[in-house]
Amino acid sequence: MENRNHTPKLLRPNRPVGFTGYGAYVPRYRIPAKEIARVWAGGKAALPIKEKAVPGLDEDVITMSIEAARNALARAEIHAHQLRAVWVGSESHPYAVKPTSTVVAEAIGAVPNTQAGDWEFACKAGTEAIVAAMGLVGSGMADYAMAIGMDTAQGRPGDALEYTAAAGGAAFIIGPAEGSLATINASYSYVTDTPDFWRRENQKYPEHGVRFTGEPAYFTHVTTAGKTLMDLLGLSASDYQWAIFHQPNTKFPQRAGQMLGFTPEQIAPGLLVPTIGNTYSGSSIIGLTATLDVAQPGDRILLVSFGSGAGSDAFDLTVTDKILERRDKALKTHDYIARRTEIDYATYARLRGKITMK
Repeated sequence: MENRNHTPKLLRPNRPVGFTGYGAYVPRYRIPAKEIARVWAGGKAALPIKEKAVPGLDEDVITMSIEAARNALARAEIHAHQLRAVWVGSESHPYAVKPTSTVVAEAIGAVPNTQAGDWEFACKAGTEAIVAAMGLVGSGMADYAMAIGMDTAQGRPGDALEYTAAAGGAAFIIGPAEGSLATINASYSYVTDTPDFWRRENQKYPEHGVRFTGEPAYFTHVTTAGKTLMDLLGLSASDYQWAIFHQPNTKFPQRAGQMLGFTPEQIAPGLLVPTIGNTYSGSSIIGLTATLDVAQPGDRILLVSFGSGAGSDAFDLTVTDKILERRDKALKTHDYIARRTEIDYATYARLRGKITMK
């Protein structure tokens, strides 16, 4: 029998690393949750969020990743050919067989002398790529690597997921700590086989094991990862200015933060789900971009992702003084959120391919 009582250990690279650049992207279109409730529940359903972001007909994980990647490059003030890896984490890659990452790498000018790959781990595919980039740069094999978390999530019509399954995400460039906007002090990952959410091959919409989604999935993994990281570092919630958790809805991250001792004020800057929905692979890391947009040098940040299936990556970050010089080099996260066009359910159904003609 497997022994799960082994001692947890922090992930720390040999060479100090951090986020050299970051960038977000959120599509323009928004469908209000009340519009979904109007169609499926006569307007009487409980609304988990205000509205969610919907990709246009010409938008997918590739196009959105390119936009976020260019923003990250602008803040990093490096050329794309300096990237030795371009990794894209998503659960809605446009192709079943053809990488997203090579198209993104080509579009931003990173090819041909780079490594590319697509990552999957439900909603934590983005932070999974960040952990790998920490290792690549921290080992000295590369000076810069790009990790992206981006999704165009789908929910079955009328299902509870349809209210929150949204589109958007973020890109991060991991580089040497001395040139970073925020250093990555340590990371810790916690995973188990927990069947809370899945989608089989050729199945259009995901399924969710309702009774598993909170406990033992989300709260067990998020709080264990966050608490273990803080315990190993000898820290508590009061040592942090900000905390960001995966955002499937508004209640889960707020409750997780409370369980770990954080106040609503510490969570507020990164809590974007009420206005853009659950961006899946981009959920926690786009919350980080919004937090970096307002954070000050010396601020400490706890970031904890969650991916169904299930697992969490926790990160301890410290903002550097370089944030003041470079965060205005690209559009901020709330610039994208403020740029919105409201649509009705019929337009949403067309944009998301929910109406089939054959």
